[in-house]
Amino acid sequence: MNMLKMPWNRAAGLALLIAAVGCSPLAAGSTSAQGSASAAPAAAAPVHPVSGLTVVPLTVRTAGGPHVFQVEVAASPAEQERGLMFREKMGADEGMIFPMAAPRPIAFWMKNTVIPLDIIFIGPDHKVLNVAANAVPYDETPLPSDGNASGVLELNGGRAAQIGLKPGDTVTW
Repeated sequence: MNMLKMPWNRAAGLALLIAAVGCSPLAAGSTSAQGSASAAPAAAAPVHPVSGLTVVPLTVRTAGGPHVFQVEVAASPAEQERGLMFREKMGADEGMIFPMAAPRPIAFWMKNTVIPLDIIFIGPDHKVLNVAANAVPYDETPLPSDGNASGVLELNGGRAAQIGLKPGDTVTW
């Protein structure tokens, strides 16, 4: 072993360790390692194992009562572009929400989407505008909103009918 390289290697290792600690949540404003470790699990939102997107609860209020779903949030343009493409299955009480930066008329299609979906367009008042029920896999026909949508919810095809979801029902997430 060359003795001249040993101090340099230790210095480089120490510098990397300092850099890693400098980027940790503790350095970003926490006052104690114990405080940041105990707060992290409560603050961390669940992540979907397939998409890696954040999962949040979403409630649909129909005439039959509330129905709670666990939905992936497609927030960025890239996440919204991919949506549920290539997904081979989804649980009965799962879905994906596409929040819009500004309410606007919008249309979705089923390009590269393997499973049939109900596409639910939601207005700025969180009321359902319309439902494109049982959208056909791989179909590139645009399915438009009936007005300005502030969000779009995708559920398994037929699920909206199962819970009695219709225009005017409320969706919150």
